[in-house]
Amino acid sequence: MKLAEERHIAADPATVWAAVLNPQVLQACVPGCESLTGSPTDGFEAVVVQKVGPVKARFTGTVTLSEMNEPHSLRITGEGKGGVAGFAKGGAFVTMTAEGTGTKLTYDVDASVGGKIAQLGSRIIDGFAKNFAEEFFNRFQSAIEGPEQEAPVDAADASADEGTQDTPKKGWFRRLIG
Repeated sequence: MKLAEERHIAADPATVWAAVLNPQVLQACVPGCESLTGSPTDGFEAVVVQKVGPVKARFTGTVTLSEMNEPHSLRITGEGKGGVAGFAKGGAFVTMTAEGTGTKLTYDVDASVGGKIAQLGSRIIDGFAKNFAEEFFNRFQSAIEGPEQEAPVDAADASADEGTQDTPKKGWFRRLIG
């Protein structure tokens, strides 16, 4: 399975780079991640619980970072085993390019699965992978930028909320390093 997408994140490449390397950010962003230990230089060990179609499994695996060109690009390689459910392995090449006041983050993923999960068929697996990546990057973007802005309120509601700030809140990671 191959997947390529891009995101525009309202933060400079150095901030995005720091978030990609931060285990707390990664654990918070990976859907179903129960634990993530390790470091960018030594690699990470993770436990992730996921349900793909009718198959639910706890995957234990490793993630390594290589080809690191701070703060521009890196390769992420991972492999996980889910017991009788099967295995998943793959990698992604991630680039971060300054664009205006933000960063264009581009990722190109190549992954494969085996075991019971592979028997579900490529349509289910591809849909799951796309949704998983979308959720990860939504969480990642929120950790850096903060939650998406709510729809504007009308004048009557605005007067009731006097004293609230109009400035957007920073994401928790940006508050941590900022």
